[in-house]
Amino acid sequence: MAYEAILARSFSRYEQKKLGCGAFLGCLLILLSFFTVFKPYLGPLPILNMQLSMGIAHKMFAIKETESSQKKEMIRSTQKATANPEMSPISMSHKENVTTKPKLRLNSTDPKENATRTIPEILVNSTDQHAAKNASMEPGPEVLLNNTERPAVEIEESVPPNSTDHEDTSLSIAGNATQKRGPLCNILNPRTDICDIAGEIRVHAKSYTVYASSPEMATLDDGQTSWKIRPYARKTDRTAMSSVTEWSVVPASVDRREIPKCTQNHAAPAILFSAGGFAGNHFHDFSDIILPLYLTARPFNGDVQLLVTNYRSWWASKFRAILQNLSKHPAIDIDQQKEEVHCFPSVIVGLNRHDDFKINPSMPPHTTMRDFRDFLRTSYSLERTKAIELRAGDTRKPRLLIVARKRSRSFTNPTRIAKMAKAVGFEPVVAEADMNVAWFAELMNSCDAVMGVHGAGLTNILFLPDDAVLIQIVPLGAAWLSRTYFGDPSRDMNLRYLEYKIGVRESTLADQYPVDHVALKDPGAFHKGKWNDFKKIYLDNQNVKLDVRRFRPTLLKALQLLREQKRD
Repeated sequence: MAYEAILARSFSRYEQKKLGCGAFLGCLLILLSFFTVFKPYLGPLPILNMQLSMGIAHKMFAIKETESSQKKEMIRSTQKATANPEMSPISMSHKENVTTKPKLRLNSTDPKENATRTIPEILVNSTDQHAAKNASMEPGPEVLLNNTERPAVEIEESVPPNSTDHEDTSLSIAGNATQKRGPLCNILNPRTDICDIAGEIRVHAKSYTVYASSPEMATLDDGQTSWKIRPYARKTDRTAMSSVTEWSVVPASVDRREIPKCTQNHAAPAILFSAGGFAGNHFHDFSDIILPLYLTARPFNGDVQLLVTNYRSWWASKFRAILQNLSKHPAIDIDQQKEEVHCFPSVIVGLNRHDDFKINPSMPPHTTMRDFRDFLRTSYSLERTKAIELRAGDTRKPRLLIVARKRSRSFTNPTRIAKMAKAVGFEPVVAEADMNVAWFAELMNSCDAVMGVHGAGLTNILFLPDDAVLIQIVPLGAAWLSRTYFGDPSRDMNLRYLEYKIGVRESTLADQYPVDHVALKDPGAFHKGKWNDFKKIYLDNQNVKLDVRRFRPTLLKALQLLREQKRD
């Protein structure tokens, strides 16, 4: 019994330790076997692998959600377009931000349009919100919002469109819409039609066409695709416009014919105008052409090419000094350039006109008649800017120009008029204007006062010095014309204006009609507003026999004005 007890205690201590070691080794063997069997399915970084699996799942979910949203948006857009054909809006309510898709790029100032979206990339080159509303969505990785009504015009070349040393370029339609603006041809002005186009402009004289490759011309909102322009600033006068060549202004994207190639490239912009119409009449030369040309060309400060249609060499010679002061480039007789295609960075077709023989300072280019007169003085190198200022005891005699006319509305007694003018204190000079503008401008500038019957010769008051006096002799029936065309404009020229309305006995019409005839007593009732009847009788068939005694107080008033000048 004692032996068995001792053996039991000994075995227990030994076996317990042995069994513990065996159990530990067994666990190691089992764990090793487990790793050996499942090694292909285990990775070294199980946590990272789990995160990657979650990212893939999230990405797959986002793609499905995006595709679903796109389908819903396209269905909604289609339904709205069907209900309202004029509007095809793209929903801006989809705001999920998925980093695997490119973000929306907009040049719009609307923050709603700049929101991050999950739809494929959209490129918009317009700041006009209506461009997006009128867009058409195309399937594919990139969707372009195009103006479906008037796509922009793009010059497909490797050099800038305004370059003057490039070879010929092709004109084509580009897909992206540009910012819309108003019509580039203003045909609403009651006096003139004018187009102002920038881009690559080709002037083709053979077809009398101006081809305009300008993005602005293809994105207009007025529905106009081309214009017919007669570049003369008296558009409501059918007689004048009948002798003015009509030019077409056509966007290159509209005319599907082959665009003519450039044969001459110009760095300067151009102005296309007509020397037809009433050119040759001195008043209309200035009112219809020279003054509007000044308003149009002066902002270019001489760096502008003048293109003259209906060119007349005698007209260009008559106004050579003015044309050379407006442009440092020789004027081109564009009608004779049949084999040439002149290309410019911009072209103005037609002339800017404010009013008859007037400038409105509130309208572009915000200049004045005084500025225009300064320009003329520079053109003809005229020295005097101020008329004489008579003082008490002054023995000097102001110079008076008596404008003579050989045809209608002429003085029948110019010698008696000159004699009386000398008697009251003037130095009289009698002269008639001719084609030599420089000579008559110098003569007019040397005078302190001028008198003459209403007519084109009085246009030369432009050359008078400031504070000089104009005395307009108003023939029967011409009160409104006299006041409108010379009386009112003279005040804007810093001149003093006096008006002398002749009596019935001072008109040669008194030799043709009885004294109590309606033609003498009430000219308006006689011609009844019919221009041809009025012109035939009161302008073309009337001369003036001035009553010098009746006229004398008017001359004395002119002297008084020269003494009462208020200098600036």
